[in-house]
Amino acid sequence: CHRSGTFFFIKKYIRIIAYVFTKTRTMIRSHTLLTACCLSANAFSYTSFTNRPTAPSSLMHGLISTNNHDFLTTRGRAPSSLTSLFSAEPTAPESDTASSKYEVARGDGSTGGGGVPMTKKQRSDMQQHPTEGSSFENVEDNLVRPKVGAEMPKGRPSWFHVPAPSQSADSRYQKVKDSLSTLSLHTVCEEAQCPNIGECWNGGTGTIMLLGDTCTRGCMFCAVKTDGKPPEPDPFEPFKTAEAVVQWGVDYIVLTSVDRDDIPDGGAQHFATTVELLKHRKPSLFVECLVSDFQGDPNSVATLATSGLDVYAHNVETVERLQKYVRDSRAGYWQSIGTLEHAKKVQPGLYTKTSLMLGLGETDEEVIQAMRDLRSVDVDVVTFGQYLRPTENHLSVVEYVTPEKFEYFKKAGEELGFKYVASGPLVRSSYKAGEFYLTHMINKEREEKMATQGDGEK
Repeated sequence: CHRSGTFFFIKKYIRIIAYVFTKTRTMIRSHTLLTACCLSANAFSYTSFTNRPTAPSSLMHGLISTNNHDFLTTRGRAPSSLTSLFSAEPTAPESDTASSKYEVARGDGSTGGGGVPMTKKQRSDMQQHPTEGSSFENVEDNLVRPKVGAEMPKGRPSWFHVPAPSQSADSRYQKVKDSLSTLSLHTVCEEAQCPNIGECWNGGTGTIMLLGDTCTRGCMFCAVKTDGKPPEPDPFEPFKTAEAVVQWGVDYIVLTSVDRDDIPDGGAQHFATTVELLKHRKPSLFVECLVSDFQGDPNSVATLATSGLDVYAHNVETVERLQKYVRDSRAGYWQSIGTLEHAKKVQPGLYTKTSLMLGLGETDEEVIQAMRDLRSVDVDVVTFGQYLRPTENHLSVVEYVTPEKFEYFKKAGEELGFKYVASGPLVRSSYKAGEFYLTHMINKEREEKMATQGDGEK
């Protein structure tokens, strides 16, 4: 009896398992069939359910809707009739449907972003505690500022297209890259992730970064490594730099560096030695030095300004109001302008140059005012470029400035008296197109000066 009872329960359990297996197999087949229908319709997109239809309407109606109920509410059940789905004639999509959907999904940079509104207290502090020379009088209520982690514009505009670096072993790009690697030199092109690296290096031009690759400051827009105690500078770097530049065969070289507040003179003498060696090896070479503010030390500025360089460059980076949100606290708008003023004071024939990033929440009036401030100390060259966030740990882009707006600032700068204005979304402070113009301009002015002196002697 015990055995027969046991057999009865075993038989019952077997039947239950068989029944479950049969039902499961049927459900799997139904699900597989439904999935096949979805794939064959080529209409499934996780982002499409809230904006129907994305595929031809007749096909989407048969696939997604059953008796006017959204397919998502049927808990995976197939529509009541699959026959109509297979017999439906799919309508051919329009020619530009795919590309337009992609652009809409990706975004073109015209929406999103916007920055963070400045609080009433922040606006009040600007007026009550202005820095020396500050131009703050009436602070608008609708001003914004950039912030790390703030919303970014959706996508990027169509004008952000640059040529990719050549991968050919015989290209100028590879030769420049190899010579830098062999001599253990750094470039701001690589360290700051410049978008123009392919174009500039293929043209045989690079911006060499002296004093190592680690900065003592932590500006919120810059991708260069930071450390309070970076490694000591390479004492042979000036000699290596001179050798590399001669190998390249260029006529214009830009030298820049990280901030080195840990060095008493900020690295000014290191720069000066490099310039002197370059001029010794190739007297016709034009040398531009894009340097730090040397903490406002006039002696350091004078050391470099009188070293024989042709262009003294230092970037104010942004308009006055946004300085504290963009740059390290040790930097300052008027401190930067003061270094440019002093460089020309100790070396009157020197060209001075600066650069500003746009797209950080500045207003048109603030940009124009910055140009006025720069012209008040006789700065010769100014460049404007679009700020691009290097990583998520840096300031978010507030807006993508249009090429038309860049052209507007270019014309405004020329009217204010700058000798040269480079303004465009992908323009950077060291950009080869500007170097070609500066070479021509400097040569022309020097020839005119020599001709004038010659006439005077006669």
